[in-house]
Amino acid sequence: MTGELFPRERAEIAPGAVHLPDWIGPRRQGELLAACREWARPPAGLRTVRTPGGGTMTARQVCLGLHWYPYGYARTAVDGDGAPVKAMPGWLAALGREAVLAAYGTPLPPGEEYDIALVNFYAGDSRMGMHRDAEERSGAPVVSLSLGDSCLFRFGNAVSRGRPFRDVELRSGDLFVFGGPARRAFHGVPKVLPGTAPPGLGLTGRLNITLRVGGLGS
Repeated sequence: MTGELFPRERAEIAPGAVHLPDWIGPRRQGELLAACREWARPPAGLRTVRTPGGGTMTARQVCLGLHWYPYGYARTAVDGDGAPVKAMPGWLAALGREAVLAAYGTPLPPGEEYDIALVNFYAGDSRMGMHRDAEERSGAPVVSLSLGDSCLFRFGNAVSRGRPFRDVELRSGDLFVFGGPARRAFHGVPKVLPGTAPPGLGLTGRLNITLRVGGLGS
C-alpha cells in the first residue's frame, strides 16, 4: 500500500481538505441508508455510468438536484432512463452546511447552497480512478459522507493524477470535506474493504454521498 495512512482523529490531509472520523452517528447513518435506497428506485434511479471511451464505471450512481454524466450536468437522466432527476432534499443541503461548519469552524458563505448530490454505490470489487470534480462553477467545498464498508481514499494534488497524494481509510460515518486550495485536487478510491461495514447498519458494500454547490444557475 502506498501513501500515508492517518490515525482515527480529526486531520487536515492537505490545506483545505479535512477528515472527521465518526462524524455521522449510527442513527443518522441508518436514516441516510434508507434515503439512499429510496433514491435508487426508478425513475432516474441507480444506474451504471458509461464513459466517453465506451467503458463503464464499476461504482454505480444516482444523482439528486442535477444529473451528472461525463463530463457535465443535465436535468434528466441522459445516460439512464431519461426521466427528470430527483430533487435535492432541503435536509440534505442543510447537512452539507453542517458538515462545512464542523470541518472549518466557519459557515458556508451566504448565497451558496448545496444543490447537487452524487450517491455512488461500491461493491467489494469497485474502484474509482483519480479524477477531480470540475464541472461546477462554484468553488464551495465538496462534502463527502461514507456509509457501509471502509475504503482506501486517495487524495492527491491539483496538478496531476500522480504524486504527491495521501491515503486515508474512510469508514462508515466518516466525513471528508475539501475546499479552498484543495477544491480541484485529484482523488479516487483504489480499494474497498469488504465486510467492514457496521453489523447493525444492514449494508453490504459502500455508499458515498457527495454534496456539491453547482453555481450553474437556472
